[in-house]
This record gives sequence, structure tokens and C-alpha cells, in this order.
Amino acid sequence: MRIEKRQVEGQPLTVIIEYPQWNESVDSLVRKIGRMDLSFVGKADDRSVNVSISDIYYIENVERKLFLYTKEDVYRFDGTMADIESRIYDTGLVRISRTCIMNTEYLREIRQIRNSHLEAVMENDEKLIVSRKYLPDIKRIFKKEGL
Repeated sequence: MRIEKRQVEGQPLTVIIEYPQWNESVDSLVRKIGRMDLSFVGKADDRSVNVSISDIYYIENVERKLFLYTKEDVYRFDGTMADIESRIYDTGLVRISRTCIMNTEYLREIRQIRNSHLEAVMENDEKLIVSRKYLPDIKRIFKKEGL
């Protein structure tokens, strides 16, 4: 594989992929690049902000309200978990409980805590409870990503 980069003034980011034959690796790369452009509209105070999927650490449902958590900010999302799940297929976002979706890109570790519960520790030291029901989904993501 050969990687070339060049800066072109006044042009949008353009990715060109040349390949001898379409295969699973090329397909995976194209999907990953496409996911970089996915975003949700979050609200903070009186403003609306496009929050890129790559900036989201986790999404949580608190008292029937959805919140998008980034490294430094929290945004309110007007939608449902089903709305989010319909858009995050084949991304690093995975549901870990009835009320939480986490971004595996920011997952530092999963560890067992008391009473056979699991805890996900994020890169920002946030700790999330992982339901055993969703553990197979997390394992599937890790196998896809080669982790």
C-alpha cells in the first residue's frame, strides 16, 4: 500500500482510492472514510451545532432526553435512540445498555466490577456501565476493527 498526501488550496478534502481489485479491505476503508462525515445536530444553550460522529465519546438517555458527550462539551439531541441507531450502523458507535451508546474509538478498557457487572473506561476517564446483553455487539465491533 502506498499513501500520498498533498495540500490543494481552495479545494475541499478529497480522497482518491486506487486499487487493483475491490475486496473487503477496500470496502472497509471506504466505509470508514464515509463515516468521518456523519454528524448529528446538537443543542447547547441557544445554538445548534453539528457534532461529528468522530467527536462523540458517548450518547446517553437521561430522563427521556438524549445527550451527546464530547471531550469537553455536552449537547442535547432532539431525537430518539432509534433515530441514532438507524444512522450508526457499521460505525464505532455501539449500544452498551438500554440508555447508552459509546464510541469504541475512545474506549480505553472494559473491566469487571462487583456483581458481575462490566464497566467501560473511556479515554477521558468517564466510566460507563456495560450491560451483558450488549456485550456480543461490542465483541463484534472489536473483531471488525481488528482490536
